[in-house]
Amino acid sequence: MGIVAYICLLLCKPFDMNDSKTGVRNVNKALPLQAKIEIAIFAALALLLDLLPSIKIATAVSISFSMVPIFIMCFRWGVKGGALSGLLWGLLQLATGTAYILTALQTFIEYIVAFAFIGFGGVFSQSIKTNLANNNRSKAFVLIVLSLVIGSFARYFWHFIAGIIFWGSYAPKGMSALWYSFSMNGISMVGSLIACLVILSLLIPSASRMIVTKSHS
Repeated sequence: MGIVAYICLLLCKPFDMNDSKTGVRNVNKALPLQAKIEIAIFAALALLLDLLPSIKIATAVSISFSMVPIFIMCFRWGVKGGALSGLLWGLLQLATGTAYILTALQTFIEYIVAFAFIGFGGVFSQSIKTNLANNNRSKAFVLIVLSLVIGSFARYFWHFIAGIIFWGSYAPKGMSALWYSFSMNGISMVGSLIACLVILSLLIPSASRMIVTKSHS
């Protein structure tokens, strides 16, 4: 766990190096302390939710709403905040022994790359916060749905790739590795996306401040 914390501290370290041309310190890309604290807390919350019983359609198909905390970080802090929170969630799974590990490369793809790519769900972060702050909930909801689709697809694309390379041997007789990975990960992605959408559609209307940061309130 100490190694995980150290890695995350390095990743969250502000980009405050001097500009080579002007000599002015560049702090524009630094995440505020509040964001770093929230990223750690919500990644841990995602891990806890992931430990809860999920819907098991098949051995390789699991439907869960554990991505909800990561998507909240995406909406609040954008791609970078969501990616760091997703990455920390993946590292926590490795640290707690809840990950499914076959090889080092498979582990890297499925628990480092895939989980970090959930952060792409933050591409509409500013627009979502602006619309919620202006009480334009219908437009915000459309953007949230698009964000969930983007973040979910970005994550499960890598699980799909890993499925072809590493899990294809588990396919039923007569089924190709490509179709096996596509069907298993496709069902997991769509099911988890719907589960996350249901939870967020219940939370956000009554608690939009959970998404809107001070700069947008």
